[in-house]
Amino acid sequence: MIFLKAISLKTASQAATSFPLNLPLFGPDFRLEFDTPVTFLVGENGTGKSSLLEGLAVASQRVVAGADELAHDSSLASARLLADQLRLSWSRKTGRGFFLRAEDFFGYCRRLSQMHHDLAKEASQLANNYSQQGRSDLALKLAVGAIRGQASQLHEQYEALEHRSHGESYLHFFSHRIVAGGLYLLDEPETPLSPQNQLTFMVVLHAAAQAGSQFIIATHSPILMAYPYATIYSLDTVPPQVVKYDQLEHVNLTRRFLNNPAAYLEGLLR
Repeated sequence: MIFLKAISLKTASQAATSFPLNLPLFGPDFRLEFDTPVTFLVGENGTGKSSLLEGLAVASQRVVAGADELAHDSSLASARLLADQLRLSWSRKTGRGFFLRAEDFFGYCRRLSQMHHDLAKEASQLANNYSQQGRSDLALKLAVGAIRGQASQLHEQYEALEHRSHGESYLHFFSHRIVAGGLYLLDEPETPLSPQNQLTFMVVLHAAAQAGSQFIIATHSPILMAYPYATIYSLDTVPPQVVKYDQLEHVNLTRRFLNNPAAYLEGLLR
């Protein structure tokens, strides 16, 4: 399912002096069209991949799987400037989905833990207040039950992530939190994953795309880029261009290196 059909700028940003609008990416011809459920954004560091995803997350009001909620995340201050200038073209809006920066996954786990702690504390305080007021057991059960239920769900989510390795908890998160009919914005999701687990992630990605979800992913991983049903945008060109897998410098550089690493390093390190 293609929920978000295209993004462009409301006004030309040639005169913009504030980051990230001053990046070459956000010139007057900036426009991306999404024709497949999976789109990869590829380019060198500094081309604006992360800035674009962050601005898109704000503009589309995604839930942030990170340390802070969207409205309170101070790291997204510059993204809000970009979001104000983005024009989003929808086939149908969806509130499902989330924005995830791989670097902030531990922050998300800490946030779950803190939310569980706060709910447990709230339930305890409410139970104490009801007891002091002489309220009935039924009233106490009704008042506290919902809070404890939420706390229990959060505890289960956090425990499931806490007792796994970084890569395993990351895959567990994706396999349990991605649902059909969502728009997911992922910034370098390969970061904590081994090559084998990147392939496992691709299986999760494919199943979700077939179930009706849409993904826009910034990545440096030649493994993920090989997903055969994706559109690949190169942000190394201005405006961004759709490219084929074998045209990517990421892919060709990795291939040349793996074909003969000793010879490659001999020339590089002499």
